Amino acid sequence: MKKFTIIAGPCAIESEKTVFPVAQKLKELSEKLPEVDFVFKSSFDKANRSSINSFRGHGLEYGLNVLQKVKEELGLKVTTDIHESWQAEPVSQVVDLIQIPAFLCRQTDLLLAAAKTGKAVNVKKGQFLAPWDAENIVKKLQFGGAKDIFITERGVSFGYNNLVVDFRSLPIMSKFAKVIFDATHSVQLPGGMGDRSGGQREFAFPLMRAAVAVGCDGIFMETHPNPEEALSDGPNQIPLKDLEYVIEAVLEIREVAVKYRDVLVG
Repeated sequence: MKKFTIIAGPCAIESEKTVFPVAQKLKELSEKLPEVDFVFKSSFDKANRSSINSFRGHGLEYGLNVLQKVKEELGLKVTTDIHESWQAEPVSQVVDLIQIPAFLCRQTDLLLAAAKTGKAVNVKKGQFLAPWDAENIVKKLQFGGAKDIFITERGVSFGYNNLVVDFRSLPIMSKFAKVIFDATHSVQLPGGMGDRSGGQREFAFPLMRAAVAVGCDGIFMETHPNPEEALSDGPNQIPLKDLEYVIEAVLEIREVAVKYRDVLVG
């Protein structure tokens, strides 16, 4: 059975004080669960915040320095988002996986710049796309030379300030890429609190259990030592104290799901 991928970390790089407790927990879990490929994730810039007054981050240089420390001191793989083509090269000098935000998933120049680095690329499927439309994203990356490609499901727009997950998307997209399920952004309420996004954290764990049962190559989740004090996406982040339980439960479900993965009915 190939390794399952867990991409986790605080939404934004707030400070080393916030980052390192999460990274250290992932390191601990990586030693306890060698069957899992752990990737630490946090963003140096949140470029699509609801309000001009919202915390965006401390910028590229600070963010990459923190991620480099995580990588060197703890031996973890790391990932972060890029929003502009020029960011691909400097980010690729640090990260193992380049992430493309959902709102930018069709930006051809950004995808080609990410592919050109030779790094693995994870693209968040836009809230506005059907799963089969993600194949064109994969083809752009392949044209640019990317070999290791992930597509992440993170819900689709459904009415005002709400998202819904169609789990049919996971087997559909698995035909042309490795598929990650984003459990925490799928329960986000975009702009739901006026000048910031809300979230329904209580549904993140049920949805990730469902996604693993349906079949996916990994789970993405944002986690924070104290989500109520997080400077970005606090309402949908998993409390760090619950992370180990959540991951172990997911792995138990996966063990059964893999057994029946290729069984066709109907």
